[in-house]
Amino acid sequence: MSKTSPLDGFRFAFGTLTVLPVRVTRWDRDAARAGMLVAPVVGVVVGGCAAGVGLLLLVLGAGPLLAAVGSVAVPAVLTRGLHLDGLADTADGLGSGKPAEDALRIMKQSDIGPFGVLALVFVVLGQVAALSQLYGDSWARGAVGAVVSGVAARLALTLAARVGVPAARPEGLGAVVAGVVPVRWALGLGVGVVVVGWVCGVGLGVYGVGPAFVVALVVGELLLRHCRRRFGGVTGDVFGGLAESAATAVFVVLSLGW
Repeated sequence: MSKTSPLDGFRFAFGTLTVLPVRVTRWDRDAARAGMLVAPVVGVVVGGCAAGVGLLLLVLGAGPLLAAVGSVAVPAVLTRGLHLDGLADTADGLGSGKPAEDALRIMKQSDIGPFGVLALVFVVLGQVAALSQLYGDSWARGAVGAVVSGVAARLALTLAARVGVPAARPEGLGAVVAGVVPVRWALGLGVGVVVVGWVCGVGLGVYGVGPAFVVALVVGELLLRHCRRRFGGVTGDVFGGLAESAATAVFVVLSLGW
């Protein structure tokens, strides 16, 4: 296999985490490692698009609630709803209370159970409600919240792909990215992203970015550990659940005025 280039990483990240027309030229663990390391960049793009739609709606005369709905809809569209689908499947698997093998089988089914429906309803409503409050405070708080949530969601994926976190299945996206990122690299990237995000937030007059990042990553880590205990590792659905949980945590923390 040829040496992995940065372009391979960007292609892997954007090709697997968004619907943007990017062709994934390599589907191996070296490319997956590079892709997961640049996943926060995908978050910047997705979050920036979400903020752009929200701000456009405000300029056109919409209220904070409609702007929030628009911003929350953008990541769902740009990911084909895969993260929301993963959240629902993970909730169904965890809520079933069944052994790992049976829970994983439930998660692979095409239908959504009651736990999945409840998770989707509460998460989407929570995101819209919190972001609506941020847009009501100021356009800057709403826009920063949209971008930070996008970055935190993808940074949670990078940390979940660290060495030592096994895959629950031998196939699928989870098996490709599980355990590919060295722990030291994951921690270094995490600290760097949080610091840069905090500095940018302060520059725009939004002072809760640092705590929002920290709480989001803690929430993601707690969910990751619970899924490891229940399923024996991670799956693509678990990654989707982690992303949505981290994104929601950002909105909630910022709306609390921390």
